[in-house]
Amino acid sequence: MAWEDAALPIKDAGITLTWLRTGIVTGSHGGALKKQLPLFKTGVGGRLGSGRQYLSPISLHDEIQAILFLLDNKIAGPVNLVAPEPITNREFTRALGAAVHRPAIAAVPRLALDIALGSELVSEALMASQRVIPATLEAHGFVFKHRTIDQILLAALEN
Repeated sequence: MAWEDAALPIKDAGITLTWLRTGIVTGSHGGALKKQLPLFKTGVGGRLGSGRQYLSPISLHDEIQAILFLLDNKIAGPVNLVAPEPITNREFTRALGAAVHRPAIAAVPRLALDIALGSELVSEALMASQRVIPATLEAHGFVFKHRTIDQILLAALEN
């Protein structure tokens, strides 16, 4: 990636360089979840398009702890900051509906998303499938507090 290449002079200078590749950080005070919660709480939340696209979330707690872990252990190179279990948008929709005790059976058709938000944004952000795992973190012994989407959402909704 171009932005990662731009940091190479730091590595060439002998400084530990870690690239953080962050997934969807899930907390109730901001980001996508904050925008989705009102829809799901009123029972109108649903999957995007087919719901088959993968996403790789991480709890806010685990994101912060992973960054501290990387700093303490001086781990270099690219590191995926995501929970160990990537999920589909359909699975996320089911889990969020269950977390707020509401049905989540609606679906937003792809065409409606393209019209409302623009096809480029929809393709790059909402429909892009990202099935990422935290191989480097786990190989170095990082322990996740929230491994599953149910645990991630429970933690986000408790705060």
